[in-house]
Amino acid sequence: MNCASETYTLINGTAIPCVGFGTWKIDGNSAETAVAEAIRAGYVHIDTAAAYENEEAVGAGIKRSGIKRSDLFLTTKLWNNVRTYDETIAACEDSLRKLDTDYIDLYLIHWPNPLKFRSCWKERNADVWRAFEQLYKDGKVRAVGVSNFCARHLDALYETAEIMPAVNQIRLCPGDVDDDVLSYCKNKGILVEAYSPLGSGKAFESTMLAELAAKYGRSVSQICLRWSLQSGFLPVAKAVSPEHIAENLKIFDFELEPSDVKALNEMTGECGIHANPDERPF
Repeated sequence: MNCASETYTLINGTAIPCVGFGTWKIDGNSAETAVAEAIRAGYVHIDTAAAYENEEAVGAGIKRSGIKRSDLFLTTKLWNNVRTYDETIAACEDSLRKLDTDYIDLYLIHWPNPLKFRSCWKERNADVWRAFEQLYKDGKVRAVGVSNFCARHLDALYETAEIMPAVNQIRLCPGDVDDDVLSYCKNKGILVEAYSPLGSGKAFESTMLAELAAKYGRSVSQICLRWSLQSGFLPVAKAVSPEHIAENLKIFDFELEPSDVKALNEMTGECGIHANPDERPF
């Protein structure tokens, strides 16, 4: 892959740009400005969620950038308070309105087992997925997927699904690699997206990553994102300053040696470890 517009192909044939720009914890005017700046820098894949409460700002940033909608890939996610068919349809319509667009490129279930529905998560997810399938058939979304799902959650979804999930977006960074989930997704043709690819900032505390950054003449961020690409993942990186936004795209003109990729896989815990989604308090 040579640039941010290079793509993976999802199981339904949809092309998805290989790097995403994340907007978690970027609010209001800051989100609008960051999205517009990211698009100017070369990002064509923007990731948001209903729970981020910035979909309107993201939509405004897209408009401000001047990019054609057809040249952009836009992801958003359904939040945990929605778990019926009708509510899901309505929530998608609300996201479409806030984003000021006629369609979403990728729509994800944000978490598999919300606290409110912990006793019936399997049935609730099946209902949500039925709505996702209708939204897909109606052309409101171009691809459907999940986030933070483990094999057990995906197995349950497959029991009733007609359309298979195309993406699983999970916490994934050097030292936080869930081999079971990765193997499952690979076998099912599910593309794995990596959120928090910098370990929510913990990557900058790692001695190994600092040494590799010095070795390659790159930043710690660039090492992490390059590792993600070489591992076959799709990193979703967040930044706010124009300098860091641009820096995070300068990852296509170098490669990590196989031994360094292996070492990064094995630095368990240095950048934190993903939480069990069945125990999240929301």
